[in-house]
Amino acid sequence: MDWIHFLTYVLATTITPGPNTITSMSNASRVGFRKGISLNFGMWFGFSIVSLCCAAFCSLLTTALPVMQWPLLILGAVYMLHLAWKMWKTGGITANDSGKSGFTAGALLQFVNVKIYIYCMVSMQAYILPIYSDQPLIVAGFALFLAFAGFVCGLVWAAGGSALKVLFSRYAVMTNRVLALALVYCAVALFI
Repeated sequence: MDWIHFLTYVLATTITPGPNTITSMSNASRVGFRKGISLNFGMWFGFSIVSLCCAAFCSLLTTALPVMQWPLLILGAVYMLHLAWKMWKTGGITANDSGKSGFTAGALLQFVNVKIYIYCMVSMQAYILPIYSDQPLIVAGFALFLAFAGFVCGLVWAAGGSALKVLFSRYAVMTNRVLALALVYCAVALFI
């Protein structure tokens, strides 16, 4: 395995803006890092399930991808637009704002997050399965590593959102709108 290319792909895919990173940053800017951490654990949990499923069914999904591509893209884009709309209409940040962004919301986001499906399938097909296809425990380990990398990068974005909370609270409406537009961009980019 070409570890440099694989790890570069993992880092570039997980650290760049997407539904998880933008939602992590927005949530931590609203409620703080500690209160917002349950969202990130939910994302990790859901991401792990999706990643394991992608690993287990990669061959089947690859053959069925032309049939599944549009429904997944549309479902993912609609959910991202829903999140963008919620962010757009959110007002200022309050100290008691607990948000509805806990563990369950984070976990459920993963099942419509097209970016992680593509990330996991490309990782499996291009880097992992050509070498380890006959070693299911190693493939499962890689699947969990992919999810863990996403979790760590989500925490980086959450820390950034938390660190900039004072700035975000002053400019909450503008910040939410910029983040909402970033999510809209992510949704549109699925079709470009």
